[in-house]
Amino acid sequence: MSAPVNQTDTGAVAPAKPPLEIMLCAPRGFCAGVVRAIDVVERALAIYGPPVYVRHEIVHNKYVVESLKRKGAVFVAELDEVPDGDAPVIFSAHGVAKTVPQTAESRGLTTIDATCPLVTKVHREAEIHHKRGRHVLLVGHSGHPEVVGTMGQLPAGSITLVEDLEQIQALEPANRDNLAWVTQTTLSVDDTHHIVEALKKKFPAIVGPHKDDICYATTNRQEAVKQVAPLVDALIVVGSSNSSNSQRLREVAERAGCPITRLVLRAEEIDWDAFTNIRRLGLTAGASAPEVLVEEIIDAFATRYTVTVDTVSTTTEDMVFPLPRELRSEAAE
Repeated sequence: MSAPVNQTDTGAVAPAKPPLEIMLCAPRGFCAGVVRAIDVVERALAIYGPPVYVRHEIVHNKYVVESLKRKGAVFVAELDEVPDGDAPVIFSAHGVAKTVPQTAESRGLTTIDATCPLVTKVHREAEIHHKRGRHVLLVGHSGHPEVVGTMGQLPAGSITLVEDLEQIQALEPANRDNLAWVTQTTLSVDDTHHIVEALKKKFPAIVGPHKDDICYATTNRQEAVKQVAPLVDALIVVGSSNSSNSQRLREVAERAGCPITRLVLRAEEIDWDAFTNIRRLGLTAGASAPEVLVEEIIDAFATRYTVTVDTVSTTTEDMVFPLPRELRSEAAE
């Protein structure tokens, strides 16, 4: 059978584009904590004027960071890159160790904390456990800014990072009956469940949070991917490579049986050879990826396929976090 054809404006006959159904996961993209963090930077720029300094990436998305740079935000790795003066310094959504605001205060810097309230919840849990004499086990990934910030809430030696099941086997705390666990908020729900169950099995007296630490948005996005991944030929996660929640979405899709999974930030990163013979594509976005990038990916596929888009929704999100008090008071004036 010959391939279908399309008539072009010049009268030439061109092969018709093959059909492609895009199954769009919902929820996807920005969570309440990311929206708040970006709003903090933009509101600070409106109140103080540029430059506004931001310690580390406000969220893990290069597109967002570059957009804020164009508006006057200056991103720095550490406070020693911030000059003395009245320009405010914003702490990223991932949270910081206690020594960071202490250093800023000693220099007389104006600071604004954009830490996600759900990360702050984990910090407070860790502090409460420590005050009650418990050694804290933090389930997370070494080097991630959120993990660095959470471990920095407690004195050295009072919190231990647990990354995998093998580490649990080797754990021999001084007092195995006086332990507590908390987790990084952006982990895989399934991976974390296995690790926590192993902790409970080895240390039956261990104390956990009243409510799981994994962010509601992380959970919701993973559940949507679990539903879509077995139904599609390939799935794309829109997000940055250094975004933990985005990386976990790709892993979740892979484990759910999707044969082709890719994490890309922009359409220009798509490996088109990998998508040659697909007829159904899953599409989602990490919690720090803006919807405009999802639309860019759809447009890129529409140049090569005749695209139809169906949304697969597993829940509706209505979470909103208020701005830090100092920005709210300024806004009310």
